Amino acid sequence: MPFSLLKYGLSSEYPAEVDLPAPKELKPSYDVVIIGGGGHALATAYYLSKYHGVTNIAVLEKAYLGGGNTARNTAVIRSNYLTSEGVRFYAESVKLFRDLSNEFDFNIMYSERGQLTLAHTDATVRAFRQRAEVNKHFGGRTEMIDRQQIRELVPTLNLDPGHLPVLAGLWHIDGATARHDAVAWGYAKQAAKRGVEIHQLTEVQDFVVENNHVTAIRTNRGTVRCGCAVQAVAGSSSLLLNKLGIRAPIHTYPLQAMVTQPFKPFLDPLVSSSALHCYVQQTSRGEIVIGGGSDPYPLYNTRSTLDLKESLLAHAIEMFPFMANAKLMRQWAGITDMTPDYSPIMGLSPLDNYYLDAGWGTWGFKATPICGKTMAELIASGGKVPELIAPFSLARFSTFQQVNEMGATAASH
Repeated sequence: MPFSLLKYGLSSEYPAEVDLPAPKELKPSYDVVIIGGGGHALATAYYLSKYHGVTNIAVLEKAYLGGGNTARNTAVIRSNYLTSEGVRFYAESVKLFRDLSNEFDFNIMYSERGQLTLAHTDATVRAFRQRAEVNKHFGGRTEMIDRQQIRELVPTLNLDPGHLPVLAGLWHIDGATARHDAVAWGYAKQAAKRGVEIHQLTEVQDFVVENNHVTAIRTNRGTVRCGCAVQAVAGSSSLLLNKLGIRAPIHTYPLQAMVTQPFKPFLDPLVSSSALHCYVQQTSRGEIVIGGGSDPYPLYNTRSTLDLKESLLAHAIEMFPFMANAKLMRQWAGITDMTPDYSPIMGLSPLDNYYLDAGWGTWGFKATPICGKTMAELIASGGKVPELIAPFSLARFSTFQQVNEMGATAASH
């Protein structure tokens, strides 16, 4: 270990200052109460306070800041989706991510590395061609590449895994990663500087509803009145909606991932295969992150399982055979709120002043900046839905206008 690093670790400057105000009592009322303390909630508070002048905001987090799915995702950022609505939305998020470090004056470790999705069948090749054209139409940098180009891009990849030879690939140049906790803390610090109150260990227990308005929120630390409320609680979305009697087609599933010991750099792009239900990336520290599809049954639990571990590792080894000798360091899980069309639920609810940020499934982190920006616009305007998120309304399930992104996941669910 370098002496300078050891000296810093033993100094009074470690750990570094977090720059968040000390905990305080809840005020009797707030203009806006945001339920959840992850990336989406903090981004919404930040954009409201900086760009709309709304600062009388309380962010209520039942545990610790950024400790839910924000801390448990694999930090992938991309916009290579299937539908025009999805591509436009996530492309705006990628643009915002690129400048977040400058906006925060805080390094989120954004790294544009590209994402390679493997096609193992003729049908997948045809589907990928369509995705590439949709992405190009809306300004994304996505193209089809052949086996030789894949071999040059990822020399260590096995192009003939078992009975599923790689025929081609969807190369998404805009694919990137960022440090997820840095994104959350960046939004939190900037929002707090502008007067937003962030209350950790504050669990919402019930609501007071009068004349189709949420007028107050009961927590384990007391009751607060609110002008409006927003929920951004990821995998717990359906539990909160149930308290208000709001029906939504959301089912929650665990999503697991794992990481190996560090290796010297060998893999720059993010590599995924929906046929093998697996994706692989290497972090800046050299660890190999392995992820895949959700567990096959609904559950509100973040435990990890042996069967999923065995399945994921088997497929990862098919893609990169040398990994058979790697040592696994950690395995973890988050809980994902899945919708039937694999698109989020954003915007208005049946209650006049209660706004929804839910149904994010496995793609919530990559939408963090644009979700915060558009939700802030929605709240500041008193309920005027921004055009970008209009397709993701809860009402689409009643009018049969789903935004089907089922085939756009990095690993099939």
